[in-house]
Amino acid sequence: MKKEFTHCLEQIKLLTSKKPNDLLFQVCKLLKEDIYHYDWVGFYKLENGELVLGPYVGKPTEHTHIAVGKGICGQVAERCETMIVQDVTQVENYISCGLEVQSEIVVPVIKAGKFVAELDIDSHSPAPFTNDDQLFLEQVCHLLTEEF
Repeated sequence: MKKEFTHCLEQIKLLTSKKPNDLLFQVCKLLKEDIYHYDWVGFYKLENGELVLGPYVGKPTEHTHIAVGKGICGQVAERCETMIVQDVTQVENYISCGLEVQSEIVVPVIKAGKFVAELDIDSHSPAPFTNDDQLFLEQVCHLLTEEF
C-alpha cells in the first residue's frame, strides 16, 4: 500500500480510538486533505430504503437522497461491492455532481452482513483510482462499521 495511505490509515485508527462526536466528518476531512486526488468525500447512509447524505467535505451537492440502484452510489448499495469508475462520462445512469468530476470510487460499509452505508469519493483527476485506493478505503470503512 502507498505510504500516503498507510499514514492516513494510522491517523484514522487514532481518530476512531478517540471516538469524537463528529468522527465521520473528521474522517472525510482527513481523506480529502491527505489524498491529493480525493476532491469530494462523503458518506451516504441507508435510511428507509434510500441513501441519505451524511457528513461530507467538498462542494455542496443537491444529491441528498439517492434511490438504491440509481447512479454509482445506488448500484453499490444494491450490489454491496466497491465500484471504481475511472471515467464518469461512460456510465449510463451516472448522477452528475459537477462538470469537474471525472472519476469516482464508492465503497460499501457492511455491518453484520448487511449494507448500511457507503463512502463516496469524487475526483477531478482522470482515472486516478488504483487497487491501493480500493484496499485502503475498504479498510477505512471496516474501521468505521460501528458508527452506523
